[in-house]
Amino acid sequence: MIDARLLTLRTFAQCGTIAATARLMGYSASAVSAQLRELQRALGMTLLAKDGRGLRLTATGRDLVRRSDVLITTWEEVKSAALAAGGHVPTHFGIGGFSTAASQLLAPLASRLHRTRPELEVRVWEASPARCFDLLVAEHIDVAVVVSMQGQVHLEEDPRFEKMTLLDDPLDVMVPSDHPVAGSDSVELAELVGERWITDQPGSPYHALFTAAFTTAGLSPRISHEAIEWETAISLVGAGVGVGLLPRLASLEGVANVSRVRLTGAERLSRKVIAAVRTGSLSSPLQDESIRILREISQGILATRLDDEARAEAR
Repeated sequence: MIDARLLTLRTFAQCGTIAATARLMGYSASAVSAQLRELQRALGMTLLAKDGRGLRLTATGRDLVRRSDVLITTWEEVKSAALAAGGHVPTHFGIGGFSTAASQLLAPLASRLHRTRPELEVRVWEASPARCFDLLVAEHIDVAVVVSMQGQVHLEEDPRFEKMTLLDDPLDVMVPSDHPVAGSDSVELAELVGERWITDQPGSPYHALFTAAFTTAGLSPRISHEAIEWETAISLVGAGVGVGLLPRLASLEGVANVSRVRLTGAERLSRKVIAAVRTGSLSSPLQDESIRILREISQGILATRLDDEARAEAR
């Protein structure tokens, strides 16, 4: 088994501070410091050096962390093969993802696993993409669901993670239910360019998608409101003060006075939602089953979301 002190060192390398490492791993700061001191003594290496009031990895520490990637990958492969050979699953399983994924994908996955594997303890973490990768490194979660452009980690270049595309999540237009295009099968951005638009703050991934859509269409939107959370944007649309874009994965179930319309034309956009695991663990039976279930849930949402919401609105 991997020395827990090495995992603590790897988590420190990911988080950057003793305090952040302690919060992530559920230890006290003094316990984290003690583990790192003990690891240095056991190895006879100087892994950490003072950096102002904090600590930083030495060249030796950085090299040890980097080379331990191979060790972790091998151990994940060994565990996965052993579990598969015996038809076993772990007793604990962690899954994490951004807010919409947590409610629309991870909650149904946890429910399915509770029904089919009652002996398994499943823990769901709602977390930002960056924190999801921290949780993977700390081994608190085993599968992370993130929007690819939000990851803040170059997955293609990072040997610690493997990724799989779950779905391309289309962006629809949401309008007040009394809007002229409400109830239409589809709409192009050019038909709505003069509307008061709601979007996220500049620099956010959603704002980048929003800008890209209008740039592709050669249009300049009239931005009237900024909203960070989808719930806020939906409420503003429901209040009749603007229109906005909404991922298909985000639900409008139970929302009053808001209609979803499919976006068509060259400016049609989607966001790529991916699952990430620690390298070497993908062949584990539970990881493989969970990815399959997540894809099944995703495709079900994409296939039925518009029809389900239209029927609910008609009622």
